[in-house]
Amino acid sequence: MIETDTPQNVVLTGAAGALGRAVAQYFLDAGARLALLDHSTEHLAGTYPGLDNSRHLLIAADVTSAPAVAAAASQVLTSFKHVDALVHIAGGFAMGEETHALTRAAWDRMMDLNAWSFVAVTQAFVPSMIERKAGSVIAVTAKTAGRGMAGMSAYIASKSALQRLVESMAAELSSHGINVNSVAPSVLDTPANRQAMPDANPDEWVSTSVAAKTIGFLASPAAAAVHGQHLTLDA
Repeated sequence: MIETDTPQNVVLTGAAGALGRAVAQYFLDAGARLALLDHSTEHLAGTYPGLDNSRHLLIAADVTSAPAVAAAASQVLTSFKHVDALVHIAGGFAMGEETHALTRAAWDRMMDLNAWSFVAVTQAFVPSMIERKAGSVIAVTAKTAGRGMAGMSAYIASKSALQRLVESMAAELSSHGINVNSVAPSVLDTPANRQAMPDANPDEWVSTSVAAKTIGFLASPAAAAVHGQHLTLDA
């Protein structure tokens, strides 16, 4: 877990998205040093103007590519020396075909973005945590991972797979002093979701600020006894 008397070194994937920005701000306010990963250098620079300096890192990386994430991890560890918390926010959502008409391309896209990316990212950063016998890994799953819904089979299957990966990794790493958990929001109140669902009531959604605070809790010593859990966030 993160020690309160030392600087916090935090890695965020999907850092340029709405939740990524909220989580980054939470840790910046706490004085953490951040490595912010997203797929586009331009997107990162536009989201965090002036933040690319000797203290923080902005790194473009495809989280579905193990070599790309390994290269990013090498850059982070060379600069930071160690990582206290890895927050894997990157992922994707898409409505899809009915299950009997599901295409392999749609299936692979959701599995790559939401499940394999977790494997690629953690295999790049977790070994250094094992060496230190300390660290926190937090993923963003989904409340809907618990039950299938029409037109969402690939997405829900990928988020369910992500939850099983989190649980397995938690069992594997707890003896190394590493906590692995997830937050599982219902619907996050983001500009993209407001645009996609203009008739919905965003008052019933989860704010990114609340989600960020929950992630911050899971990265803190207060969550030392939390292993392999999915904290459901619902308004």
